[in-house]
Amino acid sequence: MSIFGASVSGMNSMSNWLSSIAQNVSNANTNGYKTSDTHFASLVGQAAAGSYAAGNGVTTSLRSLAGLQGTITGSSSATDLAVAGSGFFVVSDAGGALYLTRSGSFVPDASGNLVNSSGYHLMGYNTQNGDPGVAANSLSGMERVNIHRSNLQAVPTSNGIFTANLPSKEAIVPAAKLPSLNTAGAVYSQKTSIVAYDNLGGARTLDVYFTKTGNNLWEAAVFDQASAPTGGGFPYSAGPVTTQQISFDPLTGRLASGSPVSIAVPGGQTLTLDLKGTTQLSADYSVAAASVNGSAPGSLIGTSIDGGGILSFEFNNGSAQPGYRVPLANVPSPTNLKLIDGTAFQVTNESGPVLVGAGGAGGFGAIKSGSLEGSTVNLEQELTEMIEAQSSYQANSKVFQTGATLLDILNGLKT
Repeated sequence: MSIFGASVSGMNSMSNWLSSIAQNVSNANTNGYKTSDTHFASLVGQAAAGSYAAGNGVTTSLRSLAGLQGTITGSSSATDLAVAGSGFFVVSDAGGALYLTRSGSFVPDASGNLVNSSGYHLMGYNTQNGDPGVAANSLSGMERVNIHRSNLQAVPTSNGIFTANLPSKEAIVPAAKLPSLNTAGAVYSQKTSIVAYDNLGGARTLDVYFTKTGNNLWEAAVFDQASAPTGGGFPYSAGPVTTQQISFDPLTGRLASGSPVSIAVPGGQTLTLDLKGTTQLSADYSVAAASVNGSAPGSLIGTSIDGGGILSFEFNNGSAQPGYRVPLANVPSPTNLKLIDGTAFQVTNESGPVLVGAGGAGGFGAIKSGSLEGSTVNLEQELTEMIEAQSSYQANSKVFQTGATLLDILNGLKT
């Protein structure tokens, strides 16, 4: 290559370097932006064995330092996400193509889909119909994360805890008078009512009768209070929703058998009521714990995302419903990801195969809700390199000018 070709390739390379620097400087405040680095390689010509190969100039290649960690700062939005450590969010464009990004400035669009500042949709696994199948080596099976849900949400009761002391001094009730028979004149030892919620969020009051049937033996009979006669007492218009025999250790007074109790909540789910803390001691009847899950209908007030990527819908009745699992993805060589734009990357053969997992597990970083990762651009370094690139460009132009001067001299020689 002539002096002109070598110097022109040098000026082109310096121009590419300056373009990379300009791109970095312009994105110094872009969330999730990864610094682009310009690499130079010499172009060497062919030469015979034992002789010197004249240089053919220089070429450049651009790499995005996708593996760098940017500074994480707090934000006021729960849907702003950052990764502290390794991993990328999975996003899609309007056509459904999947990419990786660290730009987590997600906000809902008109349809409720979470979209970042570059226009990419956040992808995740829908967990509203059960735990989805997750492939560790594929980006398939995800859908756009949508946070628009019905304003009202009811949660039926499915489990609870009841802990009490049943007095050991209680008299034994004859079998013919047990509450489970639901006859007039039924006798019981102790009674407590608890409130559970049906499938529509309606409150259902359950009357729980504890009756001593023998030494260290008790019967638990549960009735729907809605079927109780006016003024209370027996018989109810319907029999017990469940009956359970429980027993206690005569030496310790601790529960020996009969827990949990399965209660079919009218119009709802089966309530699994844990009684294992219940005792039979020489003390008065007392209730230490009586709690169940479930809630009446509540209005949606927001969303939350934990460090593992579980996005939950929160309601003003205190309930929370998991909606999506937002995964992280990574590759063995993030630097060799293909840069689609300033913040989105595509998996390549050079980057290696994709690995999908949960935030905070298996080498992946933690997901930070209400946070954003800043750009990795170092302005001081970029401005220093800008001066170097400008000086190198000028030096290459001087080489070109020198070559032109020599050519003029050569053309001016007289034969």
